[in-house]
Amino acid sequence: MQAIKTCELPPEALLNKYRYDGAYTDCYSVDIARCVSHVEFVEAFYTTWLFKIERRLLKWFVAKPSTDSEVAQLAVGGSDSFSAWRVEARATNQLLLSDFQGRTRSWLMVENHGAITHLYFGSAVVPVQNKKQRQPSLGFTFNVLLGFHQLYSRALLSAARSRLS
Repeated sequence: MQAIKTCELPPEALLNKYRYDGAYTDCYSVDIARCVSHVEFVEAFYTTWLFKIERRLLKWFVAKPSTDSEVAQLAVGGSDSFSAWRVEARATNQLLLSDFQGRTRSWLMVENHGAITHLYFGSAVVPVQNKKQRQPSLGFTFNVLLGFHQLYSRALLSAARSRLS
């Protein structure tokens, strides 16, 4: 099974606008040996066992419940919100979500190349104004949790790949 790779955002990625605005951005990818639609990828990603743990935590801690049927509606474009996220932008093969506080973004994209599909997952963390230094900052919490975020991002994409295999 192919490893999850850290990569540059593709030029057409909806997440690129945050990279250019000074936010933290990341991008992970993996290939899967079959044609996967964007709808399939979104559903698989947000309904994996691992993401369901995050969904449960959001329900308990911030009163943002969600169901698999809501994920299906999000995937086909029938809904513009899901749990703690709202759709910021869509394209035929991409989805960009913003969290309810406006601090983070999640992005999914597929590229089909015959019998191979590139799956992409990326995130952005938007800086806030640091009152002491009077400049944008990602904040202490983000800096402390960055390593966990990177491992978790890889694990989420791996879980989606497994679900689609």
